[in-house]
Amino acid sequence: MRIGVSLGERGGAEALTKLADDVRRAADDGFASAWMSNIFGVDALTALAVAGSRVPGIELGTAVVPTYPRHPAALAQQVRTVALALGENRLALGIGLSHKVVIEDMYGYDFGRPLRHMDEYLSVLLPLLDHETASFTGETLRGQIGLTVPNEGRVPVLLAALGPKMLQLAAERTDGTVLWMTGPVTVREHIAPTITAAAEAAGRPAPRIVCVLPVCVTGDAERARERAAKAFEVYGTLPSYRAMMDREGAEGPADLAIIGDEDAVGARLEELAAAGVTDFVAGEFMPGDDRARTRAFLKSAAAR
Repeated sequence: MRIGVSLGERGGAEALTKLADDVRRAADDGFASAWMSNIFGVDALTALAVAGSRVPGIELGTAVVPTYPRHPAALAQQVRTVALALGENRLALGIGLSHKVVIEDMYGYDFGRPLRHMDEYLSVLLPLLDHETASFTGETLRGQIGLTVPNEGRVPVLLAALGPKMLQLAAERTDGTVLWMTGPVTVREHIAPTITAAAEAAGRPAPRIVCVLPVCVTGDAERARERAAKAFEVYGTLPSYRAMMDREGAEGPADLAIIGDEDAVGARLEELAAAGVTDFVAGEFMPGDDRARTRAFLKSAAAR
């Protein structure tokens, strides 16, 4: 299981410079990858192009870019431009539906047919990422377009998938899935067997399973749990994540955060690897000494 880190939102006029420093530190610390979410701050792909172009080598990924606000051709154009800036085989594109409260209430799009939307979205996005012309007319979108961005190679696509049908779609059409707020029991009993069986049935390679979770190595687990409960509270109210918490038997997001001393956190990482996770991405959420202790442990884990 490869170990990566999550890149936090950086504020202020020097946000991109600070992000580049974080990417450089992740690379220097020996992590396989660094991942950035795309919510309401800086645009993740643009930020990774700027920051990553200053730091060679390390894989950079989005976890994830919402699909509804961008036509798949526009996203493909941006992705191929970012790949050109970073160099070959460095970018991983994680995409996802987001949530009804965001897509309908904030953006004003219809969220009524999410599976159909994603299937049709991929029908335009994937050919364009493969340097082909897209020619597709569906029920939710259409695209008749080609791109001339001079990037080389292919950018892998990971689909944020939790339900059985979305996992099947991820297996049949993309390189795997990227998870958030999904614990080891759920990965072992639901995510891994569903996506792996679907990939095998479709004659496709074994999928990547990228699992992002909050992590803190600490001597004060109760304090860290209290902070996790407050920091990640909203995810317990979103239906897709709530369903995964119920599968896991978790009361809330704090129960999914990996918290404890080095032995306890190491055991949880081993459990995730045994469950089928191919890439673990650590979300470091505590400040000060706990953050330093967490990073030191993760560095040692990445070096094994």
